[in-house]
Amino acid sequence: MNQQIGRRQLLAGAGAACLLGTLPGCGGEILKPTPARQEPDRLRLAPLRASTDRIMRITVCTRPFRAQGPRLAVEQIGAKSIVHNYGHGGSGWSLSWGSGAIAVQKALATGARQIGVIGCGALGLTSALLAQRAGAEVTIYAKDLPPNVRSSLATGVWSPDSRICLEQHATPAFRQTWEAMTRDSFLAYQNLLGLPANPVEFIDVYAVRDAAARSSGGAAARRAADDRPPFAQLQAGLVGDLMPRAVDYAPDSHTLGNRHLHRNTMMMFNLVPYSRLLVAEFLANGGKIVVADFHAVSELATLREATLINATGYGARALFNDRSIIPVRGQLARLIPQDDVRYGLFYRDVMFVPRRDGLVFQVVGDSDYYGFDDDSTVPDRSEAEHAVNTIAQLYG
Repeated sequence: MNQQIGRRQLLAGAGAACLLGTLPGCGGEILKPTPARQEPDRLRLAPLRASTDRIMRITVCTRPFRAQGPRLAVEQIGAKSIVHNYGHGGSGWSLSWGSGAIAVQKALATGARQIGVIGCGALGLTSALLAQRAGAEVTIYAKDLPPNVRSSLATGVWSPDSRICLEQHATPAFRQTWEAMTRDSFLAYQNLLGLPANPVEFIDVYAVRDAAARSSGGAAARRAADDRPPFAQLQAGLVGDLMPRAVDYAPDSHTLGNRHLHRNTMMMFNLVPYSRLLVAEFLANGGKIVVADFHAVSELATLREATLINATGYGARALFNDRSIIPVRGQLARLIPQDDVRYGLFYRDVMFVPRRDGLVFQVVGDSDYYGFDDDSTVPDRSEAEHAVNTIAQLYG
C-alpha cells in the first residue's frame, strides 16, 4: 500500500520512525505502511532567505473546529430550508469541493432552482459554483469578500483531516463520507493544475530532524502524555493512494547539513489567485454577490430564495448560536516571495510553505491542540519572528 502522511503526522513527528510507525486507525488498528525508500542522489535545495526583516504581514485566523466534524444537515427555519456546510476545522479548503457537492445535492433535493449561499469563503464559493454547474441560479450573500475572509488567512496546504473531528466521532459512516469528500475534492483540484498564476500546485515538504536528536520519543512521547481526546487521523488509512511514497535522506546527503530529512509530496493552494479564479468564474456564470451582514437567523427571512446554503464557517457560532464550534487560533508570518524556492519544510514545530503570494511561516506546536479554544486575533510579533528564525537555522 502506498503511504501518504497526513499534515498532522507530518508536522508532529520527529522523524521517519515516529512518523510512519505509530499511526492509529479509528478502530484501534496499527498501520504498518511500506517503509520509505532511500534516495541515493544528493539533494540540493535552493537557499531560503528566512529573515525577519522580510516579513511583510502577520495574519491570524480562527479555524472552526467541531468535535463531531463538519455540520452537513438540512434545517427548516420558518419558510427557509437551511443547508448547513461549515465546521471543517483546518480542512476547509481541502474538502471544499466534496463538501460543497453534498450541500448542493441536499439543496437541490428541496426542489429549489434559486439558491442563496451565505458566506464567500472556501465553502461558500465552491458550493455556489457547484450549484451553478447543476443549473441553479445562485446569489452569494456575505459581509466580507476575498481576500478579507477567514479562509484567505489559511496556511494553504492540502490537509483534509486537519482537526476534522475527534477520533471518538470518526464512525464508519463518517469515515465513508469523509473519504468521498476527500477524493471528490482531490479530483476537482487536478483540473486546476497548470493554470495561470498557479492557483494549485504540488510541492515537496521535508520534515527535518537534527542528527543528534533521538529518532523516536519526543513528539510521540508528548502525545502519549496528553490525556485530552485524540483527533482523528484518516489520511493514511483511507486515501493513502493519492500521494507518492515518502523518501528519506540521510545526514549529509543534502544541502541542509547534518540532519535527517523525510520528504512527502503535498498539494498547495496559492490562495490569492485561487480565490480570484473562483470569484471570476462565479460572476462569469451569471452569479450575483450581495454584501450583507446578518446578525440573527430571523434576518434570513428577508431573502428571496427559499433554500439557503449556510457556509459561514466560524461565523455560524454567533449567527446560528452553534456553541459546538471551537476556535483554533492560527497565525501566519508572510514574507516576500522567493521564486527559486519551491519546497516546504517542517522543523522544530514550525512549518514553512513556499506560496507564490507570500512565503508562509507558522508555529504549529507539538499537537493539534496548539491554539485550541483561543479566539484571539491580535498578531503576535514574537511568535512570527520565532517561526522565521527557527527555519533560518537550517541555512546557518
